[in-house]
Amino acid sequence: MKKAIFYHAGCPVCVNAEQQVLEAIDTQRFEIEVVHLGLDKSRIAVAEQAGIKSVPALQLDGEIFHINYGASIDEVKG
Repeated sequence: MKKAIFYHAGCPVCVNAEQQVLEAIDTQRFEIEVVHLGLDKSRIAVAEQAGIKSVPALQLDGEIFHINYGASIDEVKG
């Protein structure tokens, strides 16, 4: 099964995007993981290595899709 990882930091833009993404992705085709970088700072380095530059963002089968613009990854590091 393919993997989808949704990265966010808990801001209103991120939470809204999370709900939209979770409703839209076909769970028969994708295993979905939601990573809240604001709560799990240990995942920031992994997100950066994957190519995440801002949140909310979706890593879908290895490709990165930045959704709207909530905060830069540097702001999340805070």
